[in-house]
Order: sequence, then C-alpha cells, then structure tokens
Amino acid sequence: MTTSSAFDAPPGRARRVLCVGAAVMDTLFRVRTLPTGQGKILPYDMLQIAEGMASSAAFGVARLGGDASLWGAVGNDAIGERIIADLSESGIDTSGMLRVEGARSAISTILVDDQGERLIVPFYDAGLHETVKPVTQQDVSAFDAVLVDVRWPKLALRTLLAAREAGKPAILDGDVAGDGVIEMLAPAASHIVFSQPAAERLAGAAELVKVVGLLKRKFEHAFISVTAGENGCFWFDDLTGDVFHLAAPKVRVVDTLAAGDIFHGAFALATAEGLPIEETMRFSSMAAALKCQVFGGRIGAPTRAEVRDALQDWNVGRQSRRAGSGGA
Repeated sequence: MTTSSAFDAPPGRARRVLCVGAAVMDTLFRVRTLPTGQGKILPYDMLQIAEGMASSAAFGVARLGGDASLWGAVGNDAIGERIIADLSESGIDTSGMLRVEGARSAISTILVDDQGERLIVPFYDAGLHETVKPVTQQDVSAFDAVLVDVRWPKLALRTLLAAREAGKPAILDGDVAGDGVIEMLAPAASHIVFSQPAAERLAGAAELVKVVGLLKRKFEHAFISVTAGENGCFWFDDLTGDVFHLAAPKVRVVDTLAAGDIFHGAFALATAEGLPIEETMRFSSMAAALKCQVFGGRIGAPTRAEVRDALQDWNVGRQSRRAGSGGA
C-alpha cells in the first residue's frame, strides 16, 4: 500500500502547463570520452529524438502527470513532421505548433561521454522564428502556468505578458541566450529559473549566493533561482530575505542532457499545483537527478511515482545564508 505524500498530484484534473520555445531533432551519440581535437570518434550507441528546451520540459510535465502543451516552430519539411509526431506520441499537445514555409527545422548533433557530460552542435534556421502570432489573455487563460525558454524570444515575451495579465505563473527558463534576450524577457516573468552559466554571465559574478542576490536586486518583481547541476540549486526567499541552497541528490550520472529542462518542467508543474517553494525545489531537483541516470536526453524523465518514492528516501538538509551575504 502506497502512503500519501506531499508530492502526490493534487485532487481533480491534471494541471495544464504551456511550454513555449525550442523543438529540435537531436541525434545523440554515446562515446567514451569527448573529443579534444580533430579526427574521427566512434560512438557505441546512438539515438534520434525530438527534444529541445521547451519540448523536453513539456515531456517532463507529461511524465509527472501534468497536461502539457507546446508552442514551437518547425520547418514545413520531413524533419518537422517527425518532430511533431515524436512529441505528440510522447503525450504532448502539439496543436499549437507552427510549420514555417521556407525555413528548415532545427537539428543538433550531441556527443555524450561516459561521465554524462555532453558536447552539443545545434543548428537553428534564422527564419524559423520570424513569424510571431498575437497572444492574448484569453489564449493562455485555460493554462495553470506558462513556461518559456529563450529560443523564440518574441513569442516568449508575448506569452509571458499574456500570462501575467491572466494572473497565471509566467516562468522563464533563463538559459544562455543572445545579447539582450534575458533583459527583454525577465521583466515580464513572475518566476525566473536561471542556469548557472547564464546567471553568472548576467550577474558578472561567480559565487552563487552573491549571484542570486544580485539577480534578485536586478529583477525585484520575480522569484529568482539558479540551478547549478551537481552543486544543487539556490533561490531567494522573498519572505525571509535569505538565499537558500538545496544540495543535489546523489545519483550515478549517465547523461545530463535535458536535466535542466526536466527541472524546469517539474518546477512549472509544481508551481501550477501550488506546492510550497521548498517542496517545489525538492521535487524539481529530484526529477532532474533521476533523469541523469538514463541515456537518451528527455526520455530519462521520471514518472510522478518515481520522484515521490525517491523523495521519501532522500534525507537532505537545507543550508541557508542571509541575502546580505549574496549582495542584495
């Protein structure tokens, strides 16, 4: 008999999360070590799968029991059809996907080594994201939360603004982006979860407690968090004014690809469900950690039951530091 948990899905309908951004056909090669120079490298495993930041986050939402929708763009080509079919078969509502005439669908080649680290070579056609549809409050009113990445900035901005107007959580995946993209999107977001490289670049600092404080001062209106891989995650607590740190779960790392995306999907779903912030961070951290144990990018995303059971066995303390030490 399974006991109830704070991390069970809430009663009633599944919460709906809209994800906006990247949809890419990835070719993954598994290699012993990443290359350090020119030459030929022979993989011992490979996989082709449709993913990308928003797409993988949407899959994470679906695996965790949420109702996931994706707005992304593909070319009007065979690869685009395959991307949409793959994501649809994975339980994501792709009815809002755009097929762009004259643009090529996004593709990437990814090497994953035996330590779980990766080398990514992506290609995005500049014409893929030129078309931007209007987004109204009514368009997002049926969703319980919105999550956008940085790959389609103009649509992301319109979606965040519409979500804020509708009173919905407007969550930004603050990953590394082109100059000015984060600065354009962040003012419209209610929650920003930065990757460590993007956070350090934006804050101009490397000590993460200080980075979180600086980013909170820069974007005072939003919840601020930074994910730091094996070093866990950090966030600014608006009630106490402290920066909190949660250590990462200890797992055997096989593939880190899409781990951050799964974190964001879990964060968006937990936020839509109204989970308190500390539990939201635990839930998201465990979902990302469990993904890292499986080769294949997003396909390693865990189920709700897997996350809940792992959390019951995870005995971890939370270390906090006053926000003043973080520079806020």
